[in-house]
Amino acid sequence: MTTTGETPSGGPDGPVTVASEEAARAAAERAEAQGLLFADDVTAIPEDIGYRGPTVCAAAGITYRQLDYWARTGLVEPGIRAASGSGTQRLYSFRDVLVLKIVKRLLDTGVSLQQIRVAVQHLRDRGIEDLAQITLMSDGASVYECTSADEVIDLVQGGQGVFGIAVGRVWREIEGTLAQMPGEVPGDAESDLDLADSPGDELAARRRARTAG
Repeated sequence: MTTTGETPSGGPDGPVTVASEEAARAAAERAEAQGLLFADDVTAIPEDIGYRGPTVCAAAGITYRQLDYWARTGLVEPGIRAASGSGTQRLYSFRDVLVLKIVKRLLDTGVSLQQIRVAVQHLRDRGIEDLAQITLMSDGASVYECTSADEVIDLVQGGQGVFGIAVGRVWREIEGTLAQMPGEVPGDAESDLDLADSPGDELAARRRARTAG
């Protein structure tokens, strides 16, 4: 679907193939080469771990000024803990960091903040497990949400998929980055235990345990 409420030019049910089979194969090859098609299921992420501003900025590739501005304007707010006065810090969830990295990539391609806000709302409406099965495509003006490989290929073939983000791939990037960074468990008896002081980050420890099992 488009983030503007419009339908791509293919028709009311989404983009349709109008070129030859050869062109469709070429579009599929381009989409595959760009890493836009859907990968295997991703690892389930614990939802009780939060990340502070410096960690979030490093993982998402943004500045603290951007992080602060987007939180204050409601674009991406911390999902675990908001700042509530002196001495408290925002804590962002894995999902928040994922969305922030997507926002940064869309901005880098010239997509307007207005379109990005609508795209973010679409992502918020999705369950965390559903996010990895989405590819966002853009022609520089609109952002399209694709939930199947056929939709991705049709947009690439039709020229509307100039730029794409496979959310599952971004998920894996964020997962790998955060595994090397400190996280916190809010409300811990140690007053928000800093997991950097534990023997390994908890997210990485849980991943190792799943692999061993």
